[in-house]
Amino acid sequence: MCFRLNSTASADQSSMSSGTDEDDKEDEAAGGKLTAELPITRDRIPIVYRPEYGVRFLGLQKLHPFDAAKGGNIYRLLKTNGLIQTDGDVYAPNEITLEELLAVHTQRYIDSLKWSLNVAKIAEIPPLLFVPNCFVQRSYLRPMRYQTGGSLLAARAALESGLGWAINLGGGFHHCSADRGGGFCPYADITLAVKMLQSSGKGIERILIVDLDAHQGNGYERDLMEDRRVFILDMYNYRIYPRDQHAKLAIRRAVELKPHTDDEEYLRKLKHCLSQSIAEFEPNFIIYNAGTDILKGDPLGLLDITPEGVVERDEFVFRSALERSIPLVMLLSGGYLRSSARVIANSIVNLRDKALLPTVQ
Repeated sequence: MCFRLNSTASADQSSMSSGTDEDDKEDEAAGGKLTAELPITRDRIPIVYRPEYGVRFLGLQKLHPFDAAKGGNIYRLLKTNGLIQTDGDVYAPNEITLEELLAVHTQRYIDSLKWSLNVAKIAEIPPLLFVPNCFVQRSYLRPMRYQTGGSLLAARAALESGLGWAINLGGGFHHCSADRGGGFCPYADITLAVKMLQSSGKGIERILIVDLDAHQGNGYERDLMEDRRVFILDMYNYRIYPRDQHAKLAIRRAVELKPHTDDEEYLRKLKHCLSQSIAEFEPNFIIYNAGTDILKGDPLGLLDITPEGVVERDEFVFRSALERSIPLVMLLSGGYLRSSARVIANSIVNLRDKALLPTVQ
């Protein structure tokens, strides 16, 4: 069952450099708030992706179970299924700027990413500590900055397009807080999205975070501990990383799952607790962290949810938002099976087929 947990309570641009003249020029160009300048229109499908999302680092990315090419694989499958016709149909985000990151992150944390040892700990790839930081910036942190920019752009698209939904084919870095990264999460895209929405002037006063990744979302929970304008529903395997007891104080409705929870129990608890949370909080925006590390066989999530269970989960979340006219942005978060990309693509196609993605034919 679900239960309530109540809370008790000058920028250095060189840190963004990738180490080459061409890349440094790109970093210089990224000095302004370019993400906010991309126009939102009803004529585009509110799916956010660009090829730079992929982490490619001389094969070192294979030392972590995370599928570094997941977004690209999903994108190709959506094209194959006819949901996306051309690259111009979707949104391609800009790399998030240092100025934008400092809206949440501390300068001390951003500076810490200049050291490969610190990044190696966050990425959980020990050999990165021996790699010059300029290459770490270009091959790991820059793709993550594009994905973070994608989360902000997707949130804007869900809010401003009039369509009521958007999906970022990346992001969901829920272990990162303002001053600490971890669990392959170097930037706090969820906290950044919350702050952007709250300051948008669009009347977003009650944000519901629905975190259905298999792991507790301790990063943004630490950031939003005192913010009563945010309601956190977090459904996770309580016996795995991060087991952050302090961060749990921010959760308004916790659903703690045992290892090997199956579809029937999982979906029953989700449907009850999400409906309860929406009725109680009456949100006017939903951030959906849709991790697929809940799949059976995932080496880190240790739950037993089938692909069909993931499809039904996503359908219920989207239907719950659409029926109440609540804008929703979906972030992909974790998922450590190679089959995860196909499951996600199939789920998005199912949303289209069930008329839960307005304007997508």
